[in-house]
Amino acid sequence: MNDKDEYRDQRKPILEVQEPDFEMEVLKSKQPVLVNFWADWSQPCRRLGPVLEEVAAACNGKAKVVKVNADNNPNLGMSYWIQSIPTLLYFTNGEVRERIVEEQKTYSPLATGVWIFAPYLLIGLL
Repeated sequence: MNDKDEYRDQRKPILEVQEPDFEMEVLKSKQPVLVNFWADWSQPCRRLGPVLEEVAAACNGKAKVVKVNADNNPNLGMSYWIQSIPTLLYFTNGEVRERIVEEQKTYSPLATGVWIFAPYLLIGLL
């Protein structure tokens, strides 16, 4: 871990990735990567943000959590068929292994609870 990564872990555990950085930060990562496709205008994305901050802090170097603003990176959204946000993609060895999509019609307390725990389950923290 270099100084830049250590600083990110202490101050801001989630790295915001843009299209030019995606290959290096996600596809070529030696660690598993949880990618959050989000938008700042989305209420579900705002609710999920603090949960992902906790997940990123709890990873302790086992995996990394990054976020991609879907509005600012439309080519990535199209490449990975992002049709709804938030969408979580879990990558290992440069390939998508899991996809979790928050759908507007599933706002029951049970569905919200499952959604909140999903990042922990993907990373293997629960």
